[in-house]
Amino acid sequence: MILTTALAGFAASAGLIMAIGAQNAFVLRQGLQRSHVGVVVAICALSDILLILLGVAGIGVLVERVPWLLQALRFGGAAFLGVYALMAASRAWRGSGGLAPSGGVQPAWYKAALACLAFTFLNPHVYLDTMILLGSLSTGYPDTLRWVFAAGACAASVVWFLSLGFGARLLTPVFRNPTAWRIMDAAVALFMLLLCVVLLVHPLH
Repeated sequence: MILTTALAGFAASAGLIMAIGAQNAFVLRQGLQRSHVGVVVAICALSDILLILLGVAGIGVLVERVPWLLQALRFGGAAFLGVYALMAASRAWRGSGGLAPSGGVQPAWYKAALACLAFTFLNPHVYLDTMILLGSLSTGYPDTLRWVFAAGACAASVVWFLSLGFGARLLTPVFRNPTAWRIMDAAVALFMLLLCVVLLVHPLH
């Protein structure tokens, strides 16, 4: 029963976090550039673990009962995604988004950390997925098994972000071509802009 519950939590969490999203696109880009990957992966995984545990503990009910909080995140997240879309579009246009040359200076780690925190906590859907949805699913299990479910869900997050961040280097040969980066940045710009519009047009429930 314990193994089955843990696997259920793992599968539920994996199904949510593996969907393409702004955070995943950011982690992939950092992984391809091998830029502060450990910091980014740690922030993403630990943030998910925190929100999942809060959801299982019942804090997700608070988010549901304070609708203005999600709405504030909705507009703040839309503004952030809009700015990032413009930055990605600029990189695609100028062709300046490629891999840093050997020995090149990387941006400071705290800039990557702040961007990662923004992608994580300014996305209102992360609260809906982790705190509310996974928290609600966990209520179908008795007290002890709820935390087994949570452990499985947390494990999925750790496995996913480790795989995405450190596995991205397998695509390095493809992205040595500047054209591949321009295509990726253009796709990211369109995707971020779409997410921005969706957040502005569709109220969160």
